[in-house]
Amino acid sequence: MSEQDQFPLLSTIDSPEDLRRLDEDALHTVADELRQFLIHTVSAKGGHFAAGLGTVELTCALHYVLDTPRDKLVWDVGHQAYPHKVLTGRRRQLPTIKRHNGLAPFPKLKESPYDTFGVGHSSTSISAALGYAIAAQRLGQDHHTAAVIGDGALTAGMAFEALNHAGSLNVNLLVILNDNDMSISENVGAMSNYLARLLSGKLYTHVREGSKKVLELMPTVWELARRSEAAAKGIILPGTIFEEMGLNYIGPVDGHDLDTLIRTLRNVVDLQGPQLLHVVTRKGKGYKPAELDPITWHGPGPFDPATGVINKKKPSSPTYSQIFGKWLCDMAERDARVVGITPAMREGSGMVEFERRFPDRYFDVAIAEQHAVTLGAGLACGGMKPVVAIYSSFLQRGYDQLVHDVAIQDLPVVFAIDRAGLVGGDGATHQGAYDLSFMRCLPNLVIMAPADENECRQMLYTGYTLEGPSAIRYPRGQGPGVTIHEDMTPLAIGQGELRRRGHGLALLAFGAMVPPAEQLGAEFGASVCNMRFVKPLDEALILEMARTHEALVTLEDNVVAGGAGSAVNELLAAHGVQVPVLNIGIPDSVIEHGSRDDNLRDAGLDLDSLRMKIADWTRIEERPALKPASPAV
Repeated sequence: MSEQDQFPLLSTIDSPEDLRRLDEDALHTVADELRQFLIHTVSAKGGHFAAGLGTVELTCALHYVLDTPRDKLVWDVGHQAYPHKVLTGRRRQLPTIKRHNGLAPFPKLKESPYDTFGVGHSSTSISAALGYAIAAQRLGQDHHTAAVIGDGALTAGMAFEALNHAGSLNVNLLVILNDNDMSISENVGAMSNYLARLLSGKLYTHVREGSKKVLELMPTVWELARRSEAAAKGIILPGTIFEEMGLNYIGPVDGHDLDTLIRTLRNVVDLQGPQLLHVVTRKGKGYKPAELDPITWHGPGPFDPATGVINKKKPSSPTYSQIFGKWLCDMAERDARVVGITPAMREGSGMVEFERRFPDRYFDVAIAEQHAVTLGAGLACGGMKPVVAIYSSFLQRGYDQLVHDVAIQDLPVVFAIDRAGLVGGDGATHQGAYDLSFMRCLPNLVIMAPADENECRQMLYTGYTLEGPSAIRYPRGQGPGVTIHEDMTPLAIGQGELRRRGHGLALLAFGAMVPPAEQLGAEFGASVCNMRFVKPLDEALILEMARTHEALVTLEDNVVAGGAGSAVNELLAAHGVQVPVLNIGIPDSVIEHGSRDDNLRDAGLDLDSLRMKIADWTRIEERPALKPASPAV
């Protein structure tokens, strides 16, 4: 069946201008077809799912009322922006989302003029939209600015910083709180919709502002009226906190009631000053399995839309996240001081079982990476053994706390850093490409990178035994398939491992680059070192390799600039050792979305690229002994 037959109205919409030409009544059909289109497309190709189903009506209403892209619409995170992509000319490309050279998984500035700000990490929308609003005011531009932020993203301190700033300015900004989790659903109905329309209407605004001017002449009466208004609104509406921050609160509105959304938005966009519209939606709306379990259906991969069966292949070996999760449970059994901290990444970090078994020692701090790090520091000061489970790209958001609160104070906090290196489908904003560079400069911090599953477990235990801070960074997904030993022995700090004795060339590999280095070592007849520690380095092993080999190659899945290879260069320079060194790692460029294999090829870290780089470099060095010992495969 053709797209035109399946989605007769949606197939005619190639831009919001097409949407705005329709009668308002037709939007209900558009929303129904859009929801079915998302189910049809994501079930076949995979992608983020439940969040987008929840914003179908809201997206239709926003693009219908706002004059996008002249009016600026800023989305937060981007999981909820699939309907936005469909309505802004990218319907046919949606099956390519998250794939190599396909649509980006999140809004992206260079992809479409309707994507006003690139996102991926949460809680940036209000700050960015406020910047747009201030710029419009300063430049005399006449357009509306709106930010859409979820209730989860609103848990981050950055969102409240932006709200606090917005409330102090006389700029026209609309913040839309897309609430799909707060316990206020009973407020969503005829009465609350009526109140929302009333509070956003011109009559209420005119009376409210006129009354203020009169009452301000009588300070005591004005203060009483102000407090009475706030108290009255607080009784029936959950918006007092936003009012206190200086935003006019409107809502809650049923986010699936198109007619109410459109009428309310038409009222709100013309109000002066910062406004907050509270919209209540349901994740997974219109697809029962996703409504019942929005976490599983956040990004389910391909599935059978008729049965709701997700087509997931059972992994042949545990992922690094699962290895961490089991280790954390094992350590919690041994030591009552062990606590686990996560900034809203329970499932992704492998902490589901830990939460079930040790709920009193599990702390999900929501999307608050800064707080997660300093909470760990405080727990360490109090005599606990905190383990902070965090993605590499999310640790960036807690960097000041890592420096100021943990490293400088030399506190025994273990950082289990997941998704280090190249991660695949989530693309540039989620690549764990920088952690070695931004951590290596910190005092007191021991940094480890496991070559395999068992080494990951032993390194986590090693970090637990230390009196100061430690970081164990491991990649997304599975390792090479090494047997994991239940018994745990701490590794000697700063001691690597010679895995293959060769001649001429020595490969110094860190973490996930050890397995390909071993294969290349056999081909080139080279020595291979599993360095294990990025800080402190194994000085003795590196100096021995430099003395006994003609050249060195460092391999890491971190940016070359300031990474592990740079640490090796610094060590050699400090000892006055002159030996040719080739540093291989992620280049100084943005690695976009695709599969992890696509990412490795783009970064030149796949086996064929590594082989070619080393062969070309040794050829330039004119070192016959360094040429491959066997033909390239």
